[in-house]
Amino acid sequence: MWPFRSRPIVPVLRFSGPIGMATPLRPGLTLAVAAGAIEKAFSCSRLGSVAVVINSPGGSAVQSHLIFRRIRRLANERKKKVYVFCEDVAASGGYFLAVAGDEIYADPSSIVGSIGVIAAGFGFDKALTKLGIERRVYTAGECKGALDPFLPEKSEEVDRLAAIQKDVHDVFRGVVVERRRGKLAGNEAELFSGAFWSGARAVELGLIDGLSDLRTKMVELHGDKVRFRPIPIGGGGLLARLRRLPRISAPGDVTATGRAGQMRLGDDMLSTLEERALWQRYGL
Repeated sequence: MWPFRSRPIVPVLRFSGPIGMATPLRPGLTLAVAAGAIEKAFSCSRLGSVAVVINSPGGSAVQSHLIFRRIRRLANERKKKVYVFCEDVAASGGYFLAVAGDEIYADPSSIVGSIGVIAAGFGFDKALTKLGIERRVYTAGECKGALDPFLPEKSEEVDRLAAIQKDVHDVFRGVVVERRRGKLAGNEAELFSGAFWSGARAVELGLIDGLSDLRTKMVELHGDKVRFRPIPIGGGGLLARLRRLPRISAPGDVTATGRAGQMRLGDDMLSTLEERALWQRYGL
């Protein structure tokens, strides 16, 4: 018998990057992208541990919740214990994923928390007035053009958005309270304000269970012969994604494939800016 066959093997899922945001070159973290890897992580080893590594500034509340629920469902069905390890940042939707863990660990300098909901945009109506440009919008449904950045802001539309944000925030808050029951030590008004903290402070607030890393904790639990099996998330690397892109033609080419490729590259540039803005909120 080969000696390594008896070594404990810990499956490792790594969730890295924004949640939900996706373009052909920059696929975001969604349940559709991650479902196969999550299933494999809970079935590829007889060991009772599954490790999840998170480095995410957040994103879609819906996709965060869907991924969270799939992890918890499989953990309960397969009787596995989930250990989460936060790297640079596990904030907003990233922290939503983290609370899928039975135990959560971080580096002292990790950014953790941001339990809140945000919507942001720009108002261009004054610029249009200054430039003498008239905005024309035609809708069927009085709320269809709500929060149009080229029209003056209306208080009733802002109030409607705030009500939706409260609903989403209540879901997030409820999941955290349930998963960290008996562990949260901070003032609730502060914990759920959208603020974020260092890993060291997050321990004091009960948002995480301790300061550690993947290898240190798994060796502590399973001995120094423990081995790790990374489970890739997504549909391949950069080359695979490039192959799925339409042909990008030379300048002046007006073919459908040329236009589609150029539009997708434009989308990728916008996605890159949005992703960068998410990371910069946490000083990264």
